[in-house]
Amino acid sequence: MEREEAQKLLEELREQVRYHSRKYYTEDDPEISDREYDMLYRRLEDLEAQFPELVTADSPTQKVGGAVYNTFAPVVHQVPLESLHDSFSEEELLAFDRRVREAVGSVEYVVEPKFDGLSVALEYENGRFVRGSTRGDGVTGEDVTENIRTIASVPKTLKEPVPFLEVRGEVYMSDESFSRLCARQELLEEKPFKNPRNAAAGSLRQKDPRVTAQRELSIFVFNVQQARGEDFSRHDQSLERLKELGFTVSPDYRRSGSMEEILEFIRELGEKRGELSYPIDGAVVKVNDFAQREELGSTAKFPRWAEAFKYPPEEKETTLLDIEVNVGRTGVLTPTGVFSPVTLAGTTVSRATLHNQDFILEKGIAIGSRVILRKAGEIIPEVVSVVETPAGEEPFQLPERCPSCGELVVREEGEAATRCVNPQCPAQLLRHLIHFASRDAMDIEGLGPALLEQLLQKGWVSSPADLYTLEAGKLSKLDRFGKKSAENLLAALEKSKGNDLYRLVFALGIPHIGAKAAQTLCTAFPTMEALEAAGEEQVAEIPGFGGIMAREVAAFFARQSARDLVERLTELGLNMTAHKKEEASQKLSGATFVLTGTLPTMSRKEASQLIESHGGKVSSSVSKKTSYVLAGEEAGSKLEKANALGVPVVTEAQLLAMLED
Repeated sequence: MEREEAQKLLEELREQVRYHSRKYYTEDDPEISDREYDMLYRRLEDLEAQFPELVTADSPTQKVGGAVYNTFAPVVHQVPLESLHDSFSEEELLAFDRRVREAVGSVEYVVEPKFDGLSVALEYENGRFVRGSTRGDGVTGEDVTENIRTIASVPKTLKEPVPFLEVRGEVYMSDESFSRLCARQELLEEKPFKNPRNAAAGSLRQKDPRVTAQRELSIFVFNVQQARGEDFSRHDQSLERLKELGFTVSPDYRRSGSMEEILEFIRELGEKRGELSYPIDGAVVKVNDFAQREELGSTAKFPRWAEAFKYPPEEKETTLLDIEVNVGRTGVLTPTGVFSPVTLAGTTVSRATLHNQDFILEKGIAIGSRVILRKAGEIIPEVVSVVETPAGEEPFQLPERCPSCGELVVREEGEAATRCVNPQCPAQLLRHLIHFASRDAMDIEGLGPALLEQLLQKGWVSSPADLYTLEAGKLSKLDRFGKKSAENLLAALEKSKGNDLYRLVFALGIPHIGAKAAQTLCTAFPTMEALEAAGEEQVAEIPGFGGIMAREVAAFFARQSARDLVERLTELGLNMTAHKKEEASQKLSGATFVLTGTLPTMSRKEASQLIESHGGKVSSSVSKKTSYVLAGEEAGSKLEKANALGVPVVTEAQLLAMLED
């Protein structure tokens, strides 16, 4: 390869690695698999080794992965939290061993599982936990002390009052906790995390420690960074001491001076990794003797005394026996493949999601196809490719009607999902009820997901209308639900009957109709009767309504199931008329605001509602047409752009003063 060609390719590779590194480490939302990222990174390393004169200081190979958020206070690590160099074959591990022995002679190693989570540092003074921080870029991390305090396996007080101790560990989420979290995210229509590693990282970086506490995080401690009052000469000795002090260290590590024994243990660990309750993606080989570590030193990025071995994703060929179509809580039809059982990463796999119709057509998946299966991130089984399909078999097609309720399904333009939009579909009922009772919809205080699940299990509710037929005597018999709680809930239900019409329209769950669109809709059609009678063309005439929104509204009220629900809610006494609006203030008429940062007393949503109630508009991006930028603490790029364009910047207090004038 010529130098000019190499230069161009290196720039492309660096940009790709930076992008995917940011998605993985900073945003906790990877777009490619760990293996694909590792191979992309290795390709960059190899090309830079071939053309060392083209290596730049800002290359991803010269920096530790990760970045520092401005959400948390920065922490400068006195002892850097270094990354590890990766090996992808036993030959590469043997090469590492040769380099070590050439430098220090006879050597003993400790090999441990490579946990797949978020690396953190924990600091203790006189045996008490005082600070926890993320690795960040290895030199500067983020102070996440309060969030780490919520992790049960982090000792808050050591069993002995060691003067000072800093340890390094890996915060992770167990497979079981990850499954529960994904189920809850699906239920609440949140974007689910893609794997346990990103779930752990995203949970630890929550602004509210109460959210972190709900995520069931755990930790393994694997290294002593600094210590006063303690003296260690070997790594295995330090691990045993950490156990004595109350830390949870790796439950399975081996010590050996034989590289063959080390490799054998790595193979054993790889075979059983699917049986472990915690996620691992490899093994770490470390020089045991600290004096030898000192002698070996580190490169600009990696310690020379340790090497990570990454397991390849295991793939197996099998036959697709059947495809089951399930309806999720959000109405999405999800095809699941049923396969001849195969063993992957230590567990038996016989089922895997086929995602959506596009995925099936792209792969050419048909019943009877021979396919390649693997475990993505060592957790979720997936179809990699189709090897062979029986003659005459066409790719599978999702049904035209919902398997749960029999209504016609829809697929919106530009969306991958095929969805059932029947508001009374049994498969979606819990999700619909949660949305119906939510704050921006009917705002029924005390009617949360846990209580709704109980009501469904008892068979007392099969429609939102059934909520208004509940009786105090029945409710008081529910778990953790006494007479007073029952009375409060019935009072909240009664109060919700008088809500403005737009709240009910939003609560019905019409696709693409949010709370703001529902308000606009009810301004144009101030009664439920008028709204039901409105056609697609009439709705499309509303300013700000597009063709898709108009089509969804018309299609929703054309369904008999929706009309039946509205009729029953009317009979139960719910308000079906828009409240008359008082003459609104127009003090901000013609002004467009952009909000950024954290305001002292209001949320952004509250500030937006305040601005709009006085005739102003709220936009998401700053331009020359922006009238004001409302900025709070930790304002970011929007504030910088406002200053660059000369757009006036106001505080919350100044906004309130504008409204008082």
